[in-house]
Amino acid sequence: MNKLIVEFLGTAFLIFIILSIGHPLAVGLTVALIAFIGLPISGGHYNPVVSAVMASNGVISMSDLAMFTIAQLLGGFVGLEISKRL
Repeated sequence: MNKLIVEFLGTAFLIFIILSIGHPLAVGLTVALIAFIGLPISGGHYNPVVSAVMASNGVISMSDLAMFTIAQLLGGFVGLEISKRL
């Protein structure tokens, strides 16, 4: 469960920063921060395509791929909605 929460929150935060600030330095620092935090917990994918590549290489299972993809998509939508509200 912690893996899914990390993927959800990391993706939401990344999308929020991209849409709200958009500055390449801010985006790069955000990617570095969420990768540093999430790598030991979930692998730090934050992108369904990255998760799909990890599944095709056998790093994660197909059931993990499905759950990661759902968490990442929901996180992306939450990040979008938060950026629209602020």
